Amino acid sequence: MPDAKGNLVPIEAIKPADKLEDETVRKILGHAVDLSAQVTRFKEHTFDDLSAFEALLAQEYGASKGGAKGNKTFMTFDGLKKVTVQVADLIAFGSQLQIAKGLIDECLTEWSAESRVEIRAIISRAFNVEKQGQINRTEILMLLRLDIDDERWQRAMEAIRAAMRVIGSKTYVRCYERNDQSEDFRAVTIDLAKA
Repeated sequence: MPDAKGNLVPIEAIKPADKLEDETVRKILGHAVDLSAQVTRFKEHTFDDLSAFEALLAQEYGASKGGAKGNKTFMTFDGLKKVTVQVADLIAFGSQLQIAKGLIDECLTEWSAESRVEIRAIISRAFNVEKQGQINRTEILMLLRLDIDDERWQRAMEAIRAAMRVIGSKTYVRCYERNDQSEDFRAVTIDLAKA
């Protein structure tokens, strides 16, 4: 059998545990590749089916379903099953973000005697770099919700807004069901990490 470096190793020289691990991984990957192909086909069929339905609606009513973002909900007549299509913008931040951080740091330095440690931690956390050098977008967007009446803070929020760039979008299809109308919907999980 070839090893990780490409060298051929006699099978009798390979430990039984290593052979069993090899077989186990190959078995799992065989199923995973098939399942991945099924999920890909499911996604393609889902978009084809929804597009065909929308084309019929557009033909009949002369309008399309959903908003400009493409967020839509399709439901069974009995209200027990639904499919949602959601489009999420992918946001990146430009160099104005560094200007915003400088202005916020000025505010924090001046307010530090008066502000609680927790407030400083929340603001600092927004600018901490996550994995792969990414800033925490959620925390940055939360700063925009704070109502602080300081001219520097307001300029910092303007800089954050100017730094925001939509660099693409991602479409999500989610399926839900319930047993009767009094229940909340349960997600039909397809993501292996969430199963």
